[in-house]
Amino acid sequence: MKHSIKITAVLLGMFFLTQLIGLAVISIYSPQTIQVTSENGTLTNMTTHNLPYGTEPPAEVEPSITLISFIIAIIFAVAIMLFLMKFKSELILRLWFFFVVTLALAITINAFFLKISLSSLITHYSILALLIALPLAYIKIFRHNILIHNLTELFIYPGIAAIFVPLLNLWAIVLLLIIISIYDIYAVWHAGFMQEMAKYQIKKLKVFGGFFVPYLGPKEQALVAKFRASKMKSKLKEKKIKVNVAILGGGDVVFPLILAGVVLMQFGLLSALIVSLGATLALLCLFMASEKGKFYPAMPFITMGCFVALAIVYLVQML
Repeated sequence: MKHSIKITAVLLGMFFLTQLIGLAVISIYSPQTIQVTSENGTLTNMTTHNLPYGTEPPAEVEPSITLISFIIAIIFAVAIMLFLMKFKSELILRLWFFFVVTLALAITINAFFLKISLSSLITHYSILALLIALPLAYIKIFRHNILIHNLTELFIYPGIAAIFVPLLNLWAIVLLLIIISIYDIYAVWHAGFMQEMAKYQIKKLKVFGGFFVPYLGPKEQALVAKFRASKMKSKLKEKKIKVNVAILGGGDVVFPLILAGVVLMQFGLLSALIVSLGATLALLCLFMASEKGKFYPAMPFITMGCFVALAIVYLVQML
């Protein structure tokens, strides 16, 4: 295995923990039917997810329309990012990241407030969630703290998934995973712009959409140990030491979470956990086969793991 066991365990642990947090958040925002009084005084049933900040899904949305809109939005977002990268518009990109991170964090934090609060105080808790999310997003985007970066990543993708799970059914998310996997293969192994975006985010923006774990290689670790043993720790600041990074893109985390969320709504928690576990095991296989310094499209592997898990779910349902 090319990645160290420790780095692999850290990335896998953060990936799976995000899946668990995401399933909890999606469950809290599960649809509820309430009775409302219309203008003419009649009672009608209305489905609500209690999603804050205007992210509540429209009534009777068609999954096929959502899927097409989703694909167009992804293409549009990638095109805008490549355009802004070309003209070195770092500030605009940081502000874009800041808005998305703040919104996603606030949705996740609000979910946990909803779990422990009274329904009459929902509005107040959504404001409090936003006030907590703002400084965390600011530190993440503009202060570049590695601990805050990875900690917030755990809660960003659950918030994003909670928005999209109500909009997609099972066939739509399965088709989306296939399309994203094909796109990932093309973007990494053929066009190469996925690597360019990742390097640009890390080197220029100092912000990366995904998990980011810096580590020292064997030679660098030996050099650091040598300086420490010789009691020349001050010299370490003058010595240039190469730091490697292990990364896992945000899309590789959120798309299997959306599938697990849809499965949660349709089949229950156990089935959703099987999907998340399948995605995690597939990611482990990729890490075991990957070589240091090379970029790999993770989505095809994760999608295969999700589909195997989904087949197991259907078999369990048939028993």
